[in-house]
Amino acid sequence: MRHAYLAALHDSGSAVADTGWAPYFLTLEQGGTVQAAAATYLKSHSYGEYVFDWAWADAYRRHGLRYYPKLLGAVPFTPVPGSRLLAPTDLWRTRLAEALTQVAQQAELSSAHVLFISAADRQAFEAAGWMLREGVQFHWTQDSAHPATDFPALLARLQRDKRKKIQQERRRVAEQGIQFTVHEGRQISPDLWNFFYHCYTLTYAAHHSTPYLTRDFFARMATDMPANWLMFVARRGVDADSPPVAVSLVAIDPDQGVAWGRYWGCVEPVPCLHFEACYYQPLAWCLANGYRRFEGGAQGEHKMARGLLPVATASAHWLRDPRFASAVSDFLAAEGQGVAQYVDELRERNPFKAG
Repeated sequence: MRHAYLAALHDSGSAVADTGWAPYFLTLEQGGTVQAAAATYLKSHSYGEYVFDWAWADAYRRHGLRYYPKLLGAVPFTPVPGSRLLAPTDLWRTRLAEALTQVAQQAELSSAHVLFISAADRQAFEAAGWMLREGVQFHWTQDSAHPATDFPALLARLQRDKRKKIQQERRRVAEQGIQFTVHEGRQISPDLWNFFYHCYTLTYAAHHSTPYLTRDFFARMATDMPANWLMFVARRGVDADSPPVAVSLVAIDPDQGVAWGRYWGCVEPVPCLHFEACYYQPLAWCLANGYRRFEGGAQGEHKMARGLLPVATASAHWLRDPRFASAVSDFLAAEGQGVAQYVDELRERNPFKAG
């Protein structure tokens, strides 16, 4: 939610009206002073959100109603939980949630949605009468009582079959002659950013999709927020000049001690390299640098076998049409029960040893 990050998304042409993200920010003022703010957008589609409402949009279409544009409160292309109602108190957060309702009503929008909200946001939306939707992500969190000191210590806490599989995967990568160099902040050169972006586009191409973020966005990140980026470059050989074959990009917050897995890509397939670049290298770095949490991004229960555990997420939703609001409310109640059962099942498959 930092201004530099949102501004880069807009100024780089990544999150703009032409790509379906028309900024529609809301502020509340009292006595000439801003008391609360929300970064919201008029969305003409549902791409880049990671909380899926395509079925809702289709239901509107089949009933001859317009679902888009909708009002969306989110950080574009960024499935990271956090505060979306920027306010100093619970009272102002609730007022901001109520104001979002009013804005959507006055603009005669079909709906409003705020994604990956914090616990304080959740309280405010509940007070404002919004519907809540549950989700799941997978995060690694340091054991504050008995912290793991390094990656081998973390592995030692896993069940034997999980530990052996990780060791086998890492060995397969090493046997291919793959070594990693780690680049933090301004150590990430323009050439490395160019290589990363090439790999980033290849990943989208492999899924028959189009990248959300422009090269200019990452150029702005390198200039405006360099301390918040970490890059792992896989090379064939031990020298820094050895040819790169893959890369992963991680966002970091040194003050909070939190890291977020973002993107990866490769120029040639190497067995198990994805796991090494996206999980094992970042986890080892977090442990070595005293970080307390690594968020693996949206979806992917395969992350559990690599030490990332299920964490509940939430989003808030308001629909103007009372008939659809009632139907969606029933759906969310049933979906919420299913998500709770799913999380219970996941926790029974905890990869760590008991005790």
